[in-house]
Amino acid sequence: MASNWTQDESGASLLGNTPNGGNQPISRVSEEALGSESLSDDRINSHSRQRRRGWRDYVPFLNDGIQGSRDGRDAGFTHEKTVTSRRRRFFRTCFKIILGVLAAMWVNTNIQRQQVHQLIPSSGILSTLSFLVSPTQLLRTKEDLSQILSTWNQPNHAGSFLSHWPTDFSRDILPIPCHSHNDYWRRVPLYDAISSGCISVEADIWLFDNELYVGHDTSSLTRNRTLRGLYLDPIMNILEKQNPSKEFTVPNDDDDDIVNGIFDTDPSQPLILLIDFKTDGPKTWPFLIEQLNPLLQRGYLTTFNGTDIIPGPIIIVGTGNTPFNLLTANNNTRHIFFDAPLDQMWEAENSNNNDSSSDESTPSSIHSTNQKRHRDGPSEFLPDPPSPTPSNPTPPTPIPTNETYTSQNSYYASVSFKKAIGSLWWRKQLSVSQMNLIRGQIRGAHRRGLKVRYWDLPSWPIGLRNFVWGVLVREGVDLLNVDDLKVVKGGGWF
Repeated sequence: MASNWTQDESGASLLGNTPNGGNQPISRVSEEALGSESLSDDRINSHSRQRRRGWRDYVPFLNDGIQGSRDGRDAGFTHEKTVTSRRRRFFRTCFKIILGVLAAMWVNTNIQRQQVHQLIPSSGILSTLSFLVSPTQLLRTKEDLSQILSTWNQPNHAGSFLSHWPTDFSRDILPIPCHSHNDYWRRVPLYDAISSGCISVEADIWLFDNELYVGHDTSSLTRNRTLRGLYLDPIMNILEKQNPSKEFTVPNDDDDDIVNGIFDTDPSQPLILLIDFKTDGPKTWPFLIEQLNPLLQRGYLTTFNGTDIIPGPIIIVGTGNTPFNLLTANNNTRHIFFDAPLDQMWEAENSNNNDSSSDESTPSSIHSTNQKRHRDGPSEFLPDPPSPTPSNPTPPTPIPTNETYTSQNSYYASVSFKKAIGSLWWRKQLSVSQMNLIRGQIRGAHRRGLKVRYWDLPSWPIGLRNFVWGVLVREGVDLLNVDDLKVVKGGGWF
């Protein structure tokens, strides 16, 4: 039978509940009513000791409380609230100790930083010897160096006024020969492409209400997405920062007249802005000429002066409905160039037009070393292209005798890969006829001094896309038409 134990206010005696409900001193409680033997003196003394426990006994006492209910010896003498209260006091004490240790460490670190004012003594043998004699000076030097590096760009610290260079807009960005297809679809148009190193971007323009809007189709056009807002004005701002007023000049230095481009790592690399005319070409043409005028006046556009190409940091190329007749109407000046049809430039390997300025000797082709090695040696997976014969017909478009498309009026030579070369479907292999077309088109374009670009490339499966990219780069294509900027920047596909 369970028994309940109580203790009077003075703590002098213990009382038990008898079966009759009366309270009697513990010495008078019968063994039958308790259902067990009378408490011994040792048991009573143990409870007396329980009340006098010190802080050294808290930890095992708390462990008993955490593990579960205590054993029956102490169940009647310790209330649950007492256990919880002592447990809280213990953890509160530990928390205060930890906070105190952390505060002491923080104060000590700040004191050491304030005491260190120099890395190494300025000069002299005695200063050097004093540095060598003091072993703690080296530790202070390391601490100073890490502190300088961590606070370099922060205000009111050493080097805060040296944190930026005047022309570091594109610092550490290496330009790569890729074209950002439908660039206006990027999360940040223009800037995403520049941050990935792309040297060419594309914008589709539509003429409505005397304004040029940018978008893929009319349903995607909005009033705040204009050619000025997304491309022309940002390009002007970037070039203004890349070409600040020069405080330091060298007399008779030709470099003072050079205009820096977008990329700080290669200021001579131009950015190509491919403008796709979606609305009527002759009607859209004068509006584009007007909006390009500020860049032209600042000398930022590549131009043709009637005899030579004057390089600039920006090259404007027109495609789509661009009116070729208006573009070539003025033979004395030109700052918009044409995107010529690549499928009309096929040339045989031993063509009479294939002079000393062939594509293999043109420095503009990317990876020219890999390209020449591939053509001189046997291929691992591609057959060498045979010459056009009746058994292997490859009907190219005849080359115009008047050389309609030249480097004086055109910059790109582009065509749809699917339209001009054909589909690959699932096979990672190009036929002899397809390789003959690719090499002949590249050969004809490079002889004219034009840059080769294939669009409408297979984008899936990924392995097929990477295979086509690798073939085009090795064959001498100048720019890859890409949608996934991160992949082409990483270079793991090649």
